[in-house]
Amino acid sequence: MPQTTSGTTLPERTPHAEGVSNDEFRAAMARLAAGVCLITAHEAPLTAAGPRGEDVGMTATAFMSVSLDPPLVVVSLREGSRMDDLLAEQPLWAVSVLADQQLQIAGRFSMKNRISDRLLFADLPYVRGEVSGAPLLTGALATLECRTENRVEAGDHTLVVGRVLTAGLPSPDSPPLTYFRGRYRHLGQ
Repeated sequence: MPQTTSGTTLPERTPHAEGVSNDEFRAAMARLAAGVCLITAHEAPLTAAGPRGEDVGMTATAFMSVSLDPPLVVVSLREGSRMDDLLAEQPLWAVSVLADQQLQIAGRFSMKNRISDRLLFADLPYVRGEVSGAPLLTGALATLECRTENRVEAGDHTLVVGRVLTAGLPSPDSPPLTYFRGRYRHLGQ
């Protein structure tokens, strides 16, 4: 395996035309610590006479603020994921910035190939957003309700830019949950 000047072993290279391989890119980006959020939206029922619809959620580490005036945020969604498909139709969504003690929630909503989110929300303490109708976790560091302003295709992801409509601080003094080197971490580890 190739080594850097510091002696660190890099993954094998199968470079893109630009020269960097998927493994090299993943290894480099894994060194960027990120906050962890739960992105939620409420999917409307298929028919007006049908059940009340379903809540959908996904764990995200690619989330950040974009602008103060107007207040904008962006989340990166895997193209074709359930959340990407839903937010292409539903303009209202919510964000819960996860606290340290919400590690299990992050893991629960990052599972791939799940059939339904209904059971994932079953025992979670949350309130329904007044604007979005989406779940907002009661133990989160912060919560935001957003309306999609723009969607940008970016490789195999979609960047969803949202205007922040409400902001809350349910548990502002808790330590944050972070993601670093492919694992959820507690701040200071």
